[in-house]
Amino acid sequence: MSSSTSYGSGKLSREDYKKQKDLEAARKAGTAPAEVDEEGNAINPHIPEFMSKAPWYMDTGKVGLQHQRKDKKDNSDTSLQKGEWYARGSRVGAAATKFRKGACENCGVLSHKTKDCMERPRKKGAKWTGKDMKADEVVQDISLSYDAKRDRWNGYDPAEHQKLMADWELIEEARRKRKASELDKDAAEGGSAAVGGAKAGGIEAEFASSDEENDDEDRYIGQGGDEEKLNAKSKSTVRNLRIREDTAKYLRNLDPDSAYYDPKTRSMRENPYSGKEAAQLAYAGDNFIRYSGEALDVAKREVFAWEAGERGNNSAHFQANPTQTALMYSEFKQKKDTLKDSRKQAVLSKYGGEEHLQAPPRELLQQVEHYVEYSRTGQVIGGAEKAAVRTKFKEDVFPLNHSSVYGSWWSDGKWGYICCRQLPRNAYCTAGSLDK
Repeated sequence: MSSSTSYGSGKLSREDYKKQKDLEAARKAGTAPAEVDEEGNAINPHIPEFMSKAPWYMDTGKVGLQHQRKDKKDNSDTSLQKGEWYARGSRVGAAATKFRKGACENCGVLSHKTKDCMERPRKKGAKWTGKDMKADEVVQDISLSYDAKRDRWNGYDPAEHQKLMADWELIEEARRKRKASELDKDAAEGGSAAVGGAKAGGIEAEFASSDEENDDEDRYIGQGGDEEKLNAKSKSTVRNLRIREDTAKYLRNLDPDSAYYDPKTRSMRENPYSGKEAAQLAYAGDNFIRYSGEALDVAKREVFAWEAGERGNNSAHFQANPTQTALMYSEFKQKKDTLKDSRKQAVLSKYGGEEHLQAPPRELLQQVEHYVEYSRTGQVIGGAEKAAVRTKFKEDVFPLNHSSVYGSWWSDGKWGYICCRQLPRNAYCTAGSLDK
């Protein structure tokens, strides 16, 4: 360590500098006693100079590491630690009966001046009327530190939160009583309802919720699907954020006539690569992701959990109990389908007409018209029939008056034309003369 005495004074001579270095080496080796600060604490000689040397604005000229330690001065927030705070709105004693010199000309208080008065400005102040004098305000001088002045919770009384919770509990209790009375009333009025309606009511009561206490919570869902059935008071926001390593959606296709990109929601609903199969693309638009796979089923289960929570069934929670919610949703669908089938069978057994529900084959109902257009040579040039796939090479071209291709005939280990049975490739077809 470079001793603090080496920079406490001015420039040292060569001999003094050498002595100082030898002393530092002896202290590091342990042959000389360590340097002691003003409080009697030994200073570690292995501490580097950039840590032991005090900056110019904190250098006191004394040996030590006080600039590295936290200031041990008295905290100025002792009044806050004792629970003291500004007594806002408090008054000292009774109000004065007559105006005092130096008091506020508007309200007659000595604790502030006329320009600082928060009372309603009077047509004639208390200085001239001598009436309606206000009591002096409590003025406190509480010295706060930098952090205490900027602490947003300074002076907050936790008892206020308990009062708020008590008010909410009273409101919730009143809401439960009102809901219970409404259910009792509905049960009394619906005693003569049909059996089917009673079953439907039982299903709704089993997976239901009571109030709209969660209306103010943000719900992050996709667009479309069953979300249109949600309450109009509910908020639907889409957080469509992307990872920075992913390609931005507006860079997928730079054609201005391609899929529309909404910069506000950062969404591109249509496929930017029009004409290509969506299943083969890495990104085919938000609608493809939203309406493919199990996305629709997940959205339906989430909507089911919301509706059940609004009717009083708090056990159905999409995030907290996903497995239980999925089982409840499947059970709800099964009961709903069973109830639908029972109603259908009841109607058919009463009115008949089951034979009309069996639709004839689709081929008998649709119109079929096959139009195919052929060329002179028999090739398909238009119509419903799909033309054969053709290669990039020329097909059905027979040079030199041949009616077959070269290689259609084999003789003695050589290829030729079967139409004239000639082996040279450049030979002219003589099939007509051979026939004659």
